Amino acid sequence: MKTILQIVLWIACIVLGYLIYRSVTGPIEFKKIKQERFNKVISVMKDIRNSQEAYKTVNGKFANDFNSLIAFVDTGKYTITQRRDSSYMEFDKTYGIDLLKEVTITDTLGFVSVKDSLFKGDDRFKSMMTVPYAQNGEKFEMKADIIEKSGYQAPVFEVKVKKDIILYDQPKDLLSRENAQISVEEVNGSEIKVGSLTEVSTNGNWPPVYDKKGDQ
Repeated sequence: MKTILQIVLWIACIVLGYLIYRSVTGPIEFKKIKQERFNKVISVMKDIRNSQEAYKTVNGKFANDFNSLIAFVDTGKYTITQRRDSSYMEFDKTYGIDLLKEVTITDTLGFVSVKDSLFKGDDRFKSMMTVPYAQNGEKFEMKADIIEKSGYQAPVFEVKVKKDIILYDQPKDLLSRENAQISVEEVNGSEIKVGSLTEVSTNGNWPPVYDKKGDQ
């Protein structure tokens, strides 16, 4: 009985030691995995934002779906223009004399591929709708709209993904704590997102530390 009791106590000590070890190393490992995955996800969201801003430059609004956005990046072109001031003399009937007229002339210099401008020959834009690390190939949620702000019709868009999708394989207690996160150094809330459907903004809800890690 004494031997059995000692074995049981040793097992209990080993289990307790492991639980203490995991309680210390678990959050550290979770943070490392989280930052690595968030950094990749945010990098893709920056690609989406850059593509949306290019789309708006050409079309006057944001794309409402990825098929339209990707097709635009693949085939779209920027118009390169140059503005210059000019002047000429024009007869004024009121005064009966020639008056100097000043005008601004816009010259079209040529066109440049959106794909080459944004992605430098890389075709990663073709899969930017897919969330990195997602277990089942989940896609980013993206919507575009027109809202009224101060009497102006403003195009807006929003792209978002739940943290649960990115961190699907992580401990549930640490994931719950992450979803309730409120800190200037963290991505607050249960989602990572960029843009807004209620405000004229293309900002992301991530802290500056993620912009320092391979900003695009």
